[in-house]
Amino acid sequence: MMIDPFLPFEWALAHGRTLTLGPAGRLMAIINVTPDSFSDGGSYTDTEAAVAQALRCLENGAEILDIGGESTRPGAAAVTAAQEQDRVLPVISALASRTDAIISVDTYRAATARLAIAAGAHIINDVHGLQREPDLAAVAAATGAGLCIMHTGRDREKLTDVVRDQYLFLERSLEIAAAAGVERRRIALDPGFGFAKDTDENIALMARFEELVGFGLPLLAGTSRKRFLGAMTGREAQERDAATAATTALLRIAGAAVFRVHDVAINRDALLVADAMLAAKRNMPERPGKENRP
Repeated sequence: MMIDPFLPFEWALAHGRTLTLGPAGRLMAIINVTPDSFSDGGSYTDTEAAVAQALRCLENGAEILDIGGESTRPGAAAVTAAQEQDRVLPVISALASRTDAIISVDTYRAATARLAIAAGAHIINDVHGLQREPDLAAVAAATGAGLCIMHTGRDREKLTDVVRDQYLFLERSLEIAAAAGVERRRIALDPGFGFAKDTDENIALMARFEELVGFGLPLLAGTSRKRFLGAMTGREAQERDAATAATTALLRIAGAAVFRVHDVAINRDALLVADAMLAAKRNMPERPGKENRP
């Protein structure tokens, strides 16, 4: 059966919220409350700076705010659960009281996720795909949170075929979610660009992105400022927003629904162009066969 990634999918989230995915691309703004993230580490380490940045992202077109308290770049220093919570919970609480934005917590820890949902978050975004702390799935089920499950190649032996490895890993993650009682209408998948994938693997994943539509779930793309874009363009992390926007347009056309980005404004424009083209294609009359062409 063909799966159309542009048909409406009502993503069910915590606190009774929903977000329609499919007909238009959605932007998730990255708010790193960390001193050492690869692109913006140290920029928003206090609550007020993080909240101010989040509000700017909303003004520029973001609909989801993804709040993270631990850097996931290779070699980053680990933090304790208490440190992570001290960073993200005040930001989530402040945003929940000042906006009606959809808030995501970027964590793999069940304890942090539970507290974040209680503070007002709607989505749990797990870069370990439920396979580091499987109890996270039970938190998602109990709270009704939306759940973003990411593929990673870290700390495991990958298959050589990038798409086969996506299915191998993510099908296991979906089994964990189902066993915990997480409804499929609450799940989005992230192929994990840059997570233990070299430049060629990331490009191959982009080229074959349409094959991931077979999961039948919304797809989130997180290419923003990643190292493979630097390898292609020769630009440093903070100079990769144009390349990011190019991937946003390409992956939107390939079926991605949500885009996790640093620079919201430039990616909003990329999505507007891609969605306009997709709408035009949907509204075009069926082309005549070769025998009827002039």
